[in-house]
Amino acid sequence: MSDTTGIHNTPAIAIIGGGPRGSGVLERLAANLDETWGRDRPLVVHVIDPFPPGAGRIWRHDQSPLLKLNSLAEDVTMFTDETSVIEGPVLPGPSLIEWAAGVRAGTIAIPAVDGAEDDGASGIDAVLAAEIAGLTGASFPTRRLQSLYLAWFHQEAVAALGPNVTVEAHRAAAIRVDDSEDPAGQVVVLSTGVTLNVDLVLYSLGHNGADPSPEHSALAEFARRHDRYYLPPAFTADADTSALEPGERVIVRGFGLAAVDLTVLLTEGRGGRFTRLPDGRLHYAPSGLEPRVLIGSRRGVPYHSKISSTLVGEPPVPRFFTPDIAAALDRDSASLDFTRDVWPLIAQEMVWGYYRELFTGHPDRVSTSWADFSDRFAALDPRALPVAAARPERSGERAASHPLTDWGADTLLIERDAARFRALVETTVTDPIDRLFLPDFDRPLDGLRFESAAELQDALRDYIRRDLALRTAPEHSATFALFIALLRSLFALSDIIDSPKWSAQSRVRDIHGWWLGYFSFVASGPPGHRLEELLALSEAGIVEFLGGDLWVEPDETTGVFRAGSANLDRVVTATALVDARLPDTVVSASDNPLLRSLLDSGAGFEEQATDADFTGSTGHLAVRQADTRVLTPGGDHHPRRFAIGPYTNSPFVGAFSRPRTNAISFRENDKVARALLVRLDSLVGEPGRTWLPADLAGSTR
Repeated sequence: MSDTTGIHNTPAIAIIGGGPRGSGVLERLAANLDETWGRDRPLVVHVIDPFPPGAGRIWRHDQSPLLKLNSLAEDVTMFTDETSVIEGPVLPGPSLIEWAAGVRAGTIAIPAVDGAEDDGASGIDAVLAAEIAGLTGASFPTRRLQSLYLAWFHQEAVAALGPNVTVEAHRAAAIRVDDSEDPAGQVVVLSTGVTLNVDLVLYSLGHNGADPSPEHSALAEFARRHDRYYLPPAFTADADTSALEPGERVIVRGFGLAAVDLTVLLTEGRGGRFTRLPDGRLHYAPSGLEPRVLIGSRRGVPYHSKISSTLVGEPPVPRFFTPDIAAALDRDSASLDFTRDVWPLIAQEMVWGYYRELFTGHPDRVSTSWADFSDRFAALDPRALPVAAARPERSGERAASHPLTDWGADTLLIERDAARFRALVETTVTDPIDRLFLPDFDRPLDGLRFESAAELQDALRDYIRRDLALRTAPEHSATFALFIALLRSLFALSDIIDSPKWSAQSRVRDIHGWWLGYFSFVASGPPGHRLEELLALSEAGIVEFLGGDLWVEPDETTGVFRAGSANLDRVVTATALVDARLPDTVVSASDNPLLRSLLDSGAGFEEQATDADFTGSTGHLAVRQADTRVLTPGGDHHPRRFAIGPYTNSPFVGAFSRPRTNAISFRENDKVARALLVRLDSLVGEPGRTWLPADLAGSTR
């Protein structure tokens, strides 16, 4: 064992996790150094991650060049800006597209990246060099390109800390953190055997894997017994699919980003090629190495693609669910239930934003004025909007991603306003493609039955083409307004997310349950061209759609997997099954020994929600929202440990953000950086922690 701290008794912080969140905190430490610590005082920051600092595991350079972000290059930044509401200094910097422009202009140097093949000129391989040369704001960048941007950002953050702060990068995993009698207080044990004595620890672990659930264990055991293939929820870039044979039938359960990335790797990743035909359609030429993909999910359709249109109507202004309304709701309510109190307002905001853009930006597509429509819309009961379907027989008790509230005596009133909303839209919105009804938007296959598999394929292809038009064509910019309304609602919700008034069931079932999945379905889908490719793969016979409410079961008699859906009276069989989604976020089941040891030692706990009606676990690590301190089972906070990321019970919407959105993650980065420095300063004078000035401590970089 060796100890890299303790020299000159220098104060030290360990950031466990060197991906974009850890780097974001590092940048905020530099920004807040003058006010909360002082640049003349020495400090050591240990950045611990087995993957390259900046990019981390998910965005590392060493992965398939086919995998891309689901964000446009102009929509990615790591920097605060004029919209950021933070206590620390706002320090703007280049977005990804601006960074690429700087690289092309020679004003920004490309950092060295592990695994990069140096072409002798730019320090990167020819494929990446070509991507940078051709990148536009409307491009979907590869993960490998993003790794360069994140590595550069990390280097800039380190440089901004100044000469008295030493940043030590440890290419290892932290496996345990112990409380210590040493004055530093914390001992971080690394997988290499090194131990680090530090004063404060920030867990910034990003997405984690999970131990198999009973269902996944049973499926894996079935596959082992019958010599079949099963892949449980996993990170697509890390999954080994080499055992899938050419032509082998594989059932893919899931239709989100993980499923799309998997399909890319199984097709284009095996040598297939997409070409554009003279009529504009995309054509897929198989390599012959592809398995046959049978894909379905609960909804039965892919996530809505990313939007490339722009707003042309009146600027969107939130009306029904704003930060002030959220605060008033929290202040004035005895209790809060998401589905009862908040979801109707978010639904109202989404629909309002959509039709405002349609009526003010495309008046030729409607038959009345926005003033007339908006007055009649505002008079409706917002509780009607989540259940107002395009067809009356689909309202009420129908499949939905969210729980359907029993409104008791108000049910008839809500059904009346659902009918009024339906009539309002049908009489004022000329083309059915422009009509938005949330139940149909959420579960487009619900209640539909098809006579044959071919009929189902045609219906799914038509749906995907329609969705692509709605998300990319300039005349359908209302879908972008819908996205903006949903995003702003998420931000407003984050302001009251830590309210003690939430019911236990709502916290578990809604806030940490269906709501984030619904947000991802609407706002975090694949690039549009990925759905175009899916169409081409379907037409080539490589991909077959199974439908919604998918069920899968192992058949012990035949030794194969069986699957079917609610949309077709048909059962398919396959010798392989993939659960195409990320592992569940349940810290007590995490495969990360560091998180497990945090819980096992009693220093942290998985958040439990309990009231008179419900008891359950959110699956997330409990932290104090004010400063992200790790909470102990006794309800106190740990004096020296902090945690951020998707495995905590803080709001999470990504490690980087769209510019000029007052990003939640950047606000939290600033909050935790200031809390770390303030806490470190408070330790001055404690026994054994009389720290020397930098010129005497001899701190070096």
